[in-house]
Amino acid sequence: MDEPLKPLREAIDRIDRQLLELLNERARLAHEVGRVKNTSGAPVYRPEREAEVLRKAAANNPGPLREQGVIAVFREVMSACRALEEPTRVGYLGPAGTFSEAALLKQFGASVVGEPCASIDDVFRSCEAGSTDYGLVPIENSTEGSVTRTMDLLLGSPLRIVAEVSLPVHHSFLTKSGTAAGVTVVCAHAQALAQCVGWLNRHHPALERRAVSSNAEAARLASVDPTVAAIAGDLAAQRYQLQAVASHVQDDPANRTRFLVLGLQDTSSTGRDKTSLILSVPNRAGAVYHMLAPLATHGVSMARFESRPARLGSWEYYFYVDIEGHERDSAVAAAMVELRGLCAFFKCLGSYPVAS
Repeated sequence: MDEPLKPLREAIDRIDRQLLELLNERARLAHEVGRVKNTSGAPVYRPEREAEVLRKAAANNPGPLREQGVIAVFREVMSACRALEEPTRVGYLGPAGTFSEAALLKQFGASVVGEPCASIDDVFRSCEAGSTDYGLVPIENSTEGSVTRTMDLLLGSPLRIVAEVSLPVHHSFLTKSGTAAGVTVVCAHAQALAQCVGWLNRHHPALERRAVSSNAEAARLASVDPTVAAIAGDLAAQRYQLQAVASHVQDDPANRTRFLVLGLQDTSSTGRDKTSLILSVPNRAGAVYHMLAPLATHGVSMARFESRPARLGSWEYYFYVDIEGHERDSAVAAAMVELRGLCAFFKCLGSYPVAS
């Protein structure tokens, strides 16, 4: 049986040696790039450059490897090369095993140093104080809507948005035994419970539903108590050695959460970018219509528009707007000049590559 495989395995071994040589040659070049960056004071992590590398890899892929597989390999290569210079420290909403950690690994690769934080506020604080290089926070879910605490903190923070991550959110119904026998309560974060309410009503209507601080905490509880089931993702299941009674229990099969990567740097244009703004206008008739007119005038498309109370007791609002393009693009720059003149409050949160 092994004899016909022998030449194939020898060919694979030969290619593996070539790959190893090329990977180390790439690492040496990346190390030289890091030396130049260190001399000039440029940041080690450049999300726009990494987005460009991943897009080129996907575009040049002849197959049979699938696009996502190629992207995953290149992401880990860049992560390992980046770590040769200086480990990238990223704060995220913990504990370990959450979807925030999964988004962190998707964006930065496995060679990142993740710093779990107890709250979104702590993610902001750690990055602002320099305890971490970047912060990763959730901003919106396709089922449950915006994360208002993140929106409120963006208003007063000096941090800039340097990247975004779009993560499919697939929930599983998890127990220690792999069955629902003896389970009396199901635990999850409040948003996860809300995202699975239809499935729970159909399959486990009698179970007590208990909201906890995170899905990872729910998984920890289920790992020590056989009467507890958790709704969580694969990362939490692996970390706490739970088994899936049922998978993909979220009501929306296309359920996704969007995360923002925050830092103190600006990013260059990639040709596929997004710019986030916070705007406010006086509370008078037609003010919002006139506020948005510069976008239409200069042909700038709006990807997201949402309001938050200004909390001034005067029924005024801040408007969170995502537009297509980079702040240095001519059309976007022209629209922003007019917006500054029209708005009572104007803040650009940053331009960054559109998530794959």
